[in-house]
Amino acid sequence: MKILDKLAILADAAKYDASCASSGADKRHSLGSGGIGSTEGMGICHSYTPDGRCVSLLKVLLTNFCVFDCAYCVNRVSSNVRRARFTPQEVVTLTLDFYKRNYIEGLFLSSGIIRNGDYTMEQLVEVARLLREEHGFAGYIHLKTIPDAVPELLAAAGRHADRLSINVELPTEQGLARLAPEKHAGGIRAAMGELRWRIEENQEQRKAGRGLGAKPPRFAPAGQSTQMIVGADGADDRSILQASHNLYGNYRLRRVYYSAFSPIPDASRVLPPQAPPLQREHRLYQADWLLRFYQFEVDEIAPAQADGMLDLDVDPKLAWALRHPERFPVDLNRASRELLLRVPGLGTRNVERLLLARRHARLRIEDLARLRVPLKRLLPFVSVLDHHPRRGLDDPQRLRAQLAPAPRQGALFG
Repeated sequence: MKILDKLAILADAAKYDASCASSGADKRHSLGSGGIGSTEGMGICHSYTPDGRCVSLLKVLLTNFCVFDCAYCVNRVSSNVRRARFTPQEVVTLTLDFYKRNYIEGLFLSSGIIRNGDYTMEQLVEVARLLREEHGFAGYIHLKTIPDAVPELLAAAGRHADRLSINVELPTEQGLARLAPEKHAGGIRAAMGELRWRIEENQEQRKAGRGLGAKPPRFAPAGQSTQMIVGADGADDRSILQASHNLYGNYRLRRVYYSAFSPIPDASRVLPPQAPPLQREHRLYQADWLLRFYQFEVDEIAPAQADGMLDLDVDPKLAWALRHPERFPVDLNRASRELLLRVPGLGTRNVERLLLARRHARLRIEDLARLRVPLKRLLPFVSVLDHHPRRGLDDPQRLRAQLAPAPRQGALFG
């Protein structure tokens, strides 16, 4: 099979993995080293996957052969799809050729399981080793690691890659046991723990060696991430967010990516016949942001007394505010930073601007307009010198109707 035919098959097979962002890598370039590549992203042409995600990495599988039979995976062993397999050298050649043409800023490489986890991981690591050691490639490399590979292979992967990721696949152990019985939640989390330990040990060693000469090389400097499939196993949004919260706390993940389940050819009867609304995936990302940067708790975003699902019509912060009208209005001239972050329409940057502006004068509506905050969204929940919502919060349902955007055609359905 020609290499371009392989690329067509294996790039298409990789489109279901959303965790391919290149954020978090250190700036690095090849000037003076005689190599090639950069992580600074200059001159990069972006491409788009069929579901609209913007990608600037060569995103491929080493192979879509797989010995596992995960019900939700188009590349499962029982699937009737065209198969292909790259050699490590072919992936290296494609990466270098695409980089020289400014198509990409790096490589995102995953694979089906060939023979066993160790053999597959050896092949993935060899691609990264060839790029780094034999071609002096200084661009970004993200490797999808195999959880049951031996620790020595995980260590080798971290020496060459900027980011490593291990997919938890599904938010609950019950869902994983039912839809992917050959994968084990305990093994996945043990591998995540191994990566966390190695990343933190490397950081401590580099910190201890600062100013004392040569420091040890970085180990996965952009950290580790994971992906969860949404809507395949019946788990509600509360369960998904609880799983994410635990992953962030226990393994110091940089990101949890959410991927709405996509119906696949010849699907198992245990899978839902339709994809979940794409808006659900979007709301989960917004809720995830509230957990990481706005000091919200899972119980606040998805209350236990509700049905466990996020509101598709309004974003999670606005939904929380409408459930708690007694917490508003917030006085923008006196409120703490923590309380300002709870106000719909105020992001972290706007909060910092408000805190800085009110050092010099008491805020009015014209000051808010000058700071370019979204007034329509903000004013029902705040007070300033010349504005108070009065009884505007007495009827949350009417306020919700005013603030909820009109649904776009096709926006709520996959």
